[in-house]
Amino acid sequence: MALKIEHLSGGYAGTTVIKDVNLTIEPGQALGLIGLNGAGKSTTIKHLLGLIRMQKGTISLNGVQLMQNPTKFKQMVAYIPETPILYPELTLKEHIELVMLTYGLDKEKAWVRAHELCKMFRLDNKLDWLPINFSKGMKQKVMIVTSFLADSDLLVIDEPFTGLDPLAVANFIDLIKQAVSQKKMVLMTTHVLAQAQEAVQKFAVLNNGTIEVEGSLEQIRKHYGLSDSDSIDRLYQILNQEQLHHE
Repeated sequence: MALKIEHLSGGYAGTTVIKDVNLTIEPGQALGLIGLNGAGKSTTIKHLLGLIRMQKGTISLNGVQLMQNPTKFKQMVAYIPETPILYPELTLKEHIELVMLTYGLDKEKAWVRAHELCKMFRLDNKLDWLPINFSKGMKQKVMIVTSFLADSDLLVIDEPFTGLDPLAVANFIDLIKQAVSQKKMVLMTTHVLAQAQEAVQKFAVLNNGTIEVEGSLEQIRKHYGLSDSDSIDRLYQILNQEQLHHE
């Protein structure tokens, strides 16, 4: 029972972006994938979601290999993208019902949970709204509500804090902690490390297409020679210098 990414190499149109990436996320664990823009975070996620075909390697979840049984694999995964993806002709209520249908949820129990989530993100009086009426932050909240409603074994979250107000961020972090306590697996990419470390205990630094180091934020600080007085954001300056040297 785990997510295992083993010796993953891949990219676009024959161009290799990520090289021999290895990651394991156990039940009850949240892992933060961090790195500069262009380091390969989104490429890794697209491979994990089966959106692009890997060049080498295997991806399995709870023993199910993505390439061998993509339908079963994807039914165990929920995804919150950086840019919200909603159907313009469906209301919030219809988006929720679509998730129930897709994941085979018990409608009565799922609606209890859906109302809880909608109330948490102040969407409970907007069930009949279409996406055109939502701000970017509200669309992001819809993605959060539907993804946590799915109750999947693995939650993949790409740059989640964009457009969220402080209350929504706090509620979102609480939901991640709750999922971890329920033995779910979480993979999150983010640049906002100060907020991420509230929900994530383990990080992996992706640089130039490979995992450079994996561990707690404190272990990563030590690896890159950051002092106690250094902001963790200084990590990105160091990674940029490494990238320039690599080029």
